[in-house]
Amino acid sequence: MTAETSPFVVSFEWLSGRLGDPHLRIVDASWYLPQHNRDPRAEFGAARIPGAVFFDQDRIVAPGSDLPHTLASPDDFAAAVGTLGLGNDDVIVVYDGPGMFSAPRVWWMLGLNGARNVFVLDGGFDRWRADGLPVATGPAPMPAPVIFRPAGDRSPVATFEEMQAIVVTGACQIADARSPGRFAGTEAEPRAGMRSGHMPGARNVPISTLTTAGRLKDLAGLRDAFDEAGLDLARPVVTSCGSGVTASVIMLALASLGHADNRLYDGSWAEWGGRNDTPVVMGNA
Repeated sequence: MTAETSPFVVSFEWLSGRLGDPHLRIVDASWYLPQHNRDPRAEFGAARIPGAVFFDQDRIVAPGSDLPHTLASPDDFAAAVGTLGLGNDDVIVVYDGPGMFSAPRVWWMLGLNGARNVFVLDGGFDRWRADGLPVATGPAPMPAPVIFRPAGDRSPVATFEEMQAIVVTGACQIADARSPGRFAGTEAEPRAGMRSGHMPGARNVPISTLTTAGRLKDLAGLRDAFDEAGLDLARPVVTSCGSGVTASVIMLALASLGHADNRLYDGSWAEWGGRNDTPVVMGNA
């Protein structure tokens, strides 16, 4: 009996069999923490899946924000992805280097802003290349720009003020994607001067519990991970992480299970932990 898998994830076999399809768009959404010591733009310039464009998660953001990766306005986002040749009705496959790390963030942003057929590549480019699948090298050609029409609904994005109310009332479960050490406050945050710990009432759902070797777990495995974390999938969930990137892995897992009452806290720990007027809990409580 075959395990039931996410409808938003595609395999190497699926993608490799469709390379060159004029209705297919491929996006390299690689992004890394400083300790990874990897330059995603340079890596893209050296090697990528044929036909891919590079989505720079450090540049396609809200201008002037003092927080990393703040979601761009609908119009700014639409202009940026239109320049990348991405249209609302294209079949878009997003990938990153290790798999299921930063690609789900772009999957989530594209869907939020009005793209209708977006998927994440299971396994990542590192494994794709190691498996001997097609790779393009040298300068990437510029895509032909298109018009992307943005959706205006930002209700799936939780604000700082909403998070303050959630912490007080407990009206929504908080799922934190950071590592157990960062969540508990026993491991320093990668951003200098940032407090450690987590929001009161938050549950830790490290992305490592939702994935195996860069692939999203099957639906049974995802349910088990949420159950182990103490999350009730019959109730609303808001996701968080360090800066809003890996919180999207939880969003992908929730959507895969048909959970629709969820939001992403875009400011995440960069905002909450970067302030001195917010309550912080240490340990695993």
